[in-house]
Amino acid sequence: MDNQMMILIAMTVVALAAGAAGYVLLSMLLSRSPDPDKRIAKVAGSSKSEKREKAASLIDRLGDSKRDGRRKQIEESLKKLEEQERERKRKLTLKVRLQRAGLTVNEKQFFAYSALIGLVIALGAYLALGGVLAPGMRILSAAGAFVVGAVGLPLWYISFLANRRQQKFLHDLPDAIDIIVRGLRSGMPLADAMATIAREMPPPIGPEFTMVVEGLKVSIPIEQGIERMYERMPLPEVNFLSIVISIQRQTGGNLSETLGNLSRVLRGRKKMKQKVKAVSQEAKASAAIIGSLPFIIMGALSVLNPGYLNPLWNTAIGNYLVIGSVLSMATGVAIMAKMINFKV
Repeated sequence: MDNQMMILIAMTVVALAAGAAGYVLLSMLLSRSPDPDKRIAKVAGSSKSEKREKAASLIDRLGDSKRDGRRKQIEESLKKLEEQERERKRKLTLKVRLQRAGLTVNEKQFFAYSALIGLVIALGAYLALGGVLAPGMRILSAAGAFVVGAVGLPLWYISFLANRRQQKFLHDLPDAIDIIVRGLRSGMPLADAMATIAREMPPPIGPEFTMVVEGLKVSIPIEQGIERMYERMPLPEVNFLSIVISIQRQTGGNLSETLGNLSRVLRGRKKMKQKVKAVSQEAKASAAIIGSLPFIIMGALSVLNPGYLNPLWNTAIGNYLVIGSVLSMATGVAIMAKMINFKV
């Protein structure tokens, strides 16, 4: 009996231990798997987050593709403008030079005037050197004077007029862009703002924008009109304006804000050029003194001792020395002009 009781108690203890172990194991399993409501909520939440992530990634991809497309359009526009710039440099004709100078003469008239000026200067040099140089040297000097008068002087003159015209244009360009910005912000179309510039601004910027506005009447787009303006007015600032309008036409954007930034950039460049000009005045004054010093000394010697320099004019060796000195002086002046000509 005692043995049976012991066996029964042992079996009871084993059963209780097995039940306790099963309960603990079941509790652990139930704690790892949530109840159905929480599981449903978790599944629903994860699906929403996945949808949000997918939507965000899709938006990002669309934004990236849009930015890539805009970037490609801008790159294509810049490449096209670079190719057009190279073509303009290759096609720099006399007609374009005359347009940049603001002259109304054609090529034939320019050649005729140049030849006439060259003949007058050559005849004057031949007569002036009659008692100074030998006959052969007089003819060579007259030929050189003809080349200078027929080729060098006219080309220098139209370059001088073109540079002066470009500086006037550049001085008024920021104000013209500000007029466009104010017109666009007030709701005025771009063509009407340019027409206001054509009416109100002085030459040369007024006539240049007049050509752009007149081109609109014959179906020439504004960006193409600005490109033609750049051919007549080859300034980096005009190229900036052409690039801004061309890119805005193709890719869109706030044109008034972009032109406002461009106006501020142009005014900053103008201030920088003025600072560079002020700093380089000392070097220019030194170059002017050095370049004029030989002529001042020759004039002083001719006054103090009139016959001292006669061997330079009456002998062949002296003539060659004079020619070599003039060429050397011209080379030195050209080098000094290149050194003190700072471009911003």
